[in-house]
Amino acid sequence: MQQSTGAATSSAADSGKGTTDLLLLSRSGGDGGGNSCSGGSGDPAAISTTISSKQQVEQEDPREPKEQVAIHYLASFHELCVVTALLPLVTLFTCFVTAYVFQYDDVHETHCRVYNIIPSISAITGVSPQRYFWRFSIALHIGPRIPIAFVYKNYYRSQLRRISPAQVPQTSLLITLILVLNCIEIAALGGVTYISNRENYPVHERIFITFMICSLCYMLATIKLNGILNAGQTLSEQQRQSIKWKKILFAVSILSTIGLLVFFAKHRFYCHDLAFSWFAFFEYLIAIANMLFHFTIIWDFPSQFMMIVQGPRENLAQYLSTRPKVD
Repeated sequence: MQQSTGAATSSAADSGKGTTDLLLLSRSGGDGGGNSCSGGSGDPAAISTTISSKQQVEQEDPREPKEQVAIHYLASFHELCVVTALLPLVTLFTCFVTAYVFQYDDVHETHCRVYNIIPSISAITGVSPQRYFWRFSIALHIGPRIPIAFVYKNYYRSQLRRISPAQVPQTSLLITLILVLNCIEIAALGGVTYISNRENYPVHERIFITFMICSLCYMLATIKLNGILNAGQTLSEQQRQSIKWKKILFAVSILSTIGLLVFFAKHRFYCHDLAFSWFAFFEYLIAIANMLFHFTIIWDFPSQFMMIVQGPRENLAQYLSTRPKVD
């Protein structure tokens, strides 16, 4: 046993980390007396084999990943944006058709009691059961809109290197303004949806005005930002389509807003026949133009993916610090 312990100790001295394991083995042999010797565990050759095996495992472990990288969710960002943008459009059409066919008198009622053929968006989404269908749709729509707003912010910031350093501070401020306007627009959309004009008209009216102002300012700021970032750049066909349709839809929104204000005044103060119908018509144009403006995201992000990944934090941090930039 003394020879066995001496051999183990001298072998452990030659191997750095294996010392702890070998000392424990020697002590168990000492404590167990003849049981250890009779079992053959005191053989120096056997101990040396055990040392070599432990050292080999310890040398191989660092090569193996401590935690495998796992992708728990992977989805096409393009498809998510398409569904998010089309959901309120399809729901609005469904509410219009069903309310017009089955609840004609309810949706055409106004305070002026004049002839009317086109109900407003508030009217067709304020009756039951359309109000529940519309609110459920907007709830599903708003959820992805918030992360999409921040994706756009990072997307624009990745392109700041295109412009001169002198333009970066003002352009960064414009990017932040776009994010704020987008978030306020999303919040206002939720407000006009869940606070109907039948329940609280003054609050509904103020939230709708907020939505209109933020929506138009967001469109204008986005077009201005694209002009700054893409000045002197060679654009792809998808980028050209996105910018072209953004400008067209912004122009439609401006003209429709002017028409909406004119006929709202005629209806509110003069109660002209069909004035409310023209007001509702321009309201639909504004809503559709707004939806399609956000739908241009299909050209901005044609092939990106969204995923939830689990893995070592240092590996993910290293990837995020060296991720490729968007041109």
